[in-house]
Amino acid sequence: MTLSFGTMAGESLHAQPVPIAAPSLTYADAADLTLQAPVIAHVRVAKASRLKGADAAGVPAGSTRFYVEADVLSLIRGANGIQTRVRYLADLRNDTGGRAPKLRKKDEYLIFATAEGGRPGEVRLVAPDAQVRHSAAEADRVRAILREANARDAAPRITGIGRAFHVPGSLPGESETQFFLMGADNRPLSISVLRRPGEQPRWAVSVTEIVDESATAPRPDTLLWYRLACSLPASLPQQSFAEADAATIPAIRADYNLIKMSLGPCTRTRTRTAR
Repeated sequence: MTLSFGTMAGESLHAQPVPIAAPSLTYADAADLTLQAPVIAHVRVAKASRLKGADAAGVPAGSTRFYVEADVLSLIRGANGIQTRVRYLADLRNDTGGRAPKLRKKDEYLIFATAEGGRPGEVRLVAPDAQVRHSAAEADRVRAILREANARDAAPRITGIGRAFHVPGSLPGESETQFFLMGADNRPLSISVLRRPGEQPRWAVSVTEIVDESATAPRPDTLLWYRLACSLPASLPQQSFAEADAATIPAIRADYNLIKMSLGPCTRTRTRTAR
């Protein structure tokens, strides 16, 4: 039997290669894959066959293509369910000596995939590295990302930055700056930075129309942190200053830099994929 990436049975195996990789994922890596994949499963390899000739056409140099059958141990995500055994293609990188890798029976992985319509049991990995070594910690992190993403007040994907406003307070050194963000679902999203004399600056995020006075900056490795750290540009776009007084622009920039420094870097070890 031949199986292709996104093709029907009987078609030639000439599709985009999907390598298996098992890096140590950062939170951003895990979120990228989790939010993209409609099917996420913990699987155990049942059999893996090395493909050659026409069935391995298009494999990148230094890789070997395998046809994989794996038993599903648990379904983490999949609205329409999934077969107890799945089949897919994977391209594995050869070792430094050029030898083909071994995909061993009973090895366990997390796969991030899409189901092939009309072909029960066949799935297609969503990215070249969308199979990672399974661990309880990695699976728990994926589940946590999904819980946050499915919550009613989940942070939306940020598509841009709107206007920024700065208001000096009545005391020297007192001020408040607000940044209005654009979300994919058109929900209100804003960041406030509050400065008071003798205190450390505080900033918080609101994902509703009502600003929560008790709100705080997002904790690292949460969905809201990911949305901000991995989406906000390094510096404010010029249109954010459209309604700002020229005298307040330096303060607005300083408060934006405070936010970026507090968030820290969005560290990725894999190629970013659309979410």
